[in-house]
Amino acid sequence: MIQMLDLKREYEYMKGDVDRAIGGVLGHQAWIMGPEVKQLQERVAAYVGTRFALGCASGTDALVLVLRALAFKRTGQEYFTPADEIITTPFTFTATGDAIVRAGATPVFVDIDPVTFNIDPARVRQAVNGRTVGIIPVHLYGQACAMDEILDTAAKAGLFVVEDVAQAFGAGDRGRKCGSMGDAGAFSFFPSKNLGGFGDGGMVTTNDPELAAMCDMLRRHGGKDKYNVDHLGYNSRLDTLQAAILLAKLNHIDAFNERRKKIAAQYSLALAGVPGVVVPPPSNNGEHVFHQYTLRSAKREDLAARLKERGVASMVYYPVPLHRMKVFAGRSRIAGALPESDRAASEVLSLPIEPLLTPEETGTVIEAVKAGAE
Repeated sequence: MIQMLDLKREYEYMKGDVDRAIGGVLGHQAWIMGPEVKQLQERVAAYVGTRFALGCASGTDALVLVLRALAFKRTGQEYFTPADEIITTPFTFTATGDAIVRAGATPVFVDIDPVTFNIDPARVRQAVNGRTVGIIPVHLYGQACAMDEILDTAAKAGLFVVEDVAQAFGAGDRGRKCGSMGDAGAFSFFPSKNLGGFGDGGMVTTNDPELAAMCDMLRRHGGKDKYNVDHLGYNSRLDTLQAAILLAKLNHIDAFNERRKKIAAQYSLALAGVPGVVVPPPSNNGEHVFHQYTLRSAKREDLAARLKERGVASMVYYPVPLHRMKVFAGRSRIAGALPESDRAASEVLSLPIEPLLTPEETGTVIEAVKAGAE
């Protein structure tokens, strides 16, 4: 079976770097907030182009921490209230909406662009009202949202922008890295991400020293002194072992992202014009990092079954949009119709995008899609 992502293959490729990194932590035994955490924060901040980067326990926590920090900065209170609305996309992982609710606010779902699958900036603009406090654009599948339009809307209405960069480490928009354009960025280091650890992990990036200081306290139980805390915080530190592994893998991120782009280009060239299949749009100036290579098919289930018969894995990200999940009933608002989100949820299918796929494996995937679409 050609896997979506072969983490064992990737480990063998960078085994020396990773084993040395793990060995270093075994040697010094500083398991919590050790030197590798500081090094990773500094390197990610430099890579993304922000003043600050703060490691935490997961991408979900990264969103919650920064939203909690923004609530305090804007209102002086620990949490937002349900009267405070944050606009986001329903076509994403549940954590994006969960974080808004956990921070006390109400998620407002607007529809997506049918080509990029990202939030539609025109719909964002239309959804803004007197209760809106912020926007969370999700750089889905590794492609940056239309940030200039979103930032313009936010600036005119006095809103914050938190970028959900869980799927887009290394992606950019017109030379600016994702995670550097809004008030803050929230990253995930879940193992399947372009930069993934050997467990959960996340990071907040920002240029705002006030947000950075508050996120730092919140991830440490809510205070600078853990025995005399100021806020309702979390135990959400990125552990040293994960930081060390991520530092080792960070050395390979640009090369691996380029491999993803090359595989995506091969897929699109070979599959363009195949009946019943719609390939993703070309990379925006080479800055789409293809966390997923996602096509459309009105006969998705049939295609997925035929791929499996030919030894090719596939996945659906995401089969249920947030506005149709039970957890958000009574906790969210829908701004306008969401036909594109519903249609995408019924048609999207992601193909293997393992950076170390061989040319033969890539060819097998292509031929399986062609055969399966007949």
